[in-house]
Amino acid sequence: MTALSRRESPATPAPTYKVPPGVLDGPVVPTMLRLAVPTTLVLVVQTLVGVAETWFVGFLGTDALAGVALVFPVLMLMQMMANGGIGGGVSSAVARALGAKRHEDAEALLWHAVVLAGAFGLLFTVAALLAGPTLYRAMGGTGPALTAALAYSGAVFAGSIPVWLTALLSSALRGAGNVRVPALVISAGTVLLLLLSPVLIFGWGPFPRLGVAGGGVAVVVYYLVAALALALYLRSSRSLLKLRAVPLRARLFKDILGVGFLSAIGTVQVNLTVTLVTAAVGRFGADAIAGYGIASRLDYIQIPLIFGLGTALVTMVGHNIGAGQPARARRIAWTGAAIAFGMTEAIGLAATLCPQAWIGLFSDEPQVLAMGTLYLRTVAPVYGAVGLALALYFASQGAKHVLFPVLAGTVRMIIAAFIGWAAVIWFGAGLSTLFQITALAAVSYGLLTAAAMMGGAWGRHHASHPPARRRPAE
Repeated sequence: MTALSRRESPATPAPTYKVPPGVLDGPVVPTMLRLAVPTTLVLVVQTLVGVAETWFVGFLGTDALAGVALVFPVLMLMQMMANGGIGGGVSSAVARALGAKRHEDAEALLWHAVVLAGAFGLLFTVAALLAGPTLYRAMGGTGPALTAALAYSGAVFAGSIPVWLTALLSSALRGAGNVRVPALVISAGTVLLLLLSPVLIFGWGPFPRLGVAGGGVAVVVYYLVAALALALYLRSSRSLLKLRAVPLRARLFKDILGVGFLSAIGTVQVNLTVTLVTAAVGRFGADAIAGYGIASRLDYIQIPLIFGLGTALVTMVGHNIGAGQPARARRIAWTGAAIAFGMTEAIGLAATLCPQAWIGLFSDEPQVLAMGTLYLRTVAPVYGAVGLALALYFASQGAKHVLFPVLAGTVRMIIAAFIGWAAVIWFGAGLSTLFQITALAAVSYGLLTAAAMMGGAWGRHHASHPPARRRPAE
């Protein structure tokens, strides 16, 4: 070959994307578990590290625990919106694009995800700075507990943009079926966080004692490192999807936000429910807030289990919808829902039988133990209903039909938050009644989501590949 012909030969084509084996055909459960287990395991480890951080904070006293409990629902709102909300939209868009063989669109979605991460991250930083003090007071924070809440909140929300970058880049990779790299990044980060958190909280060695704010600073450092690691991987030759700046296209933002916006509303509802219930609990004092905060952390420990399974559902359902296989997509959804119900109900029954085994890890104060035990014995028996609903919600993200699961979440919010709030504030109900209303809301959420799926919430999908999209001029 001459030098001229070498110069005129086309550039080496990008690696051809291959659908992960078993996604479009073959047994459902082995493929689902293969995609779900790595994410689930590392997220469980990450959550346990968060539990360890709470344990460290417990040495600072009840006021510090109460302060972290006030901030926790807001922090979880951001993380759930980033991972399961807008992140779900990113995963769904990438999976459907790859299922329909639109590799160029799938790659361009990465840059659009980065832009969204910057915008939403900045929004949360500003909102926490301006509205945090008012919100934490409204939730019952006063005195030293409020001081602790503001210190932790100011530290952790300074790193909102890295949180969003980590979530959306990980979501894009999972949508493409690459669960290994996000899992490795999270695993390495949890080790860093576990080492750094007590060092900054207690001021070991040359590090200053930052108290409760040290936990927030450790979280920010972890997400900075994770976001950088993911970006470097997506710029490397090992990644089939390449992160590069591209012209912004309205249709790609629409593809993400068509799922992500409604999903984000769903996460707002979940966390608004927790926030308002926390505010109602706050009427009963710092011990009640601490006990409820510790007990309700078990609710959140289930999120990694369902999220790991949910990311597999988004990937598998999205690929099958993109490839024109709606019947298989629905079968995948119900299989995942059954698995989710079994896992979460088992956790709930264990917590109902032995509540103090969990709460006693964090506090031995009699009132804190009593409040936490009351919550778990009332709400934990219906954990399975929430697991079922969340699995179907993630599957609906993959199908780009999340309206009905979000509406079911609206009903849950109305029952748990508004009716529960009114029962305490206007009618003088006690904690037992409030927690019973919370349990009723969880059951309603599961039943309504399942009923919507059985009633055809996904509509009709044509069993054929979508027509090839012409390349846009921009």
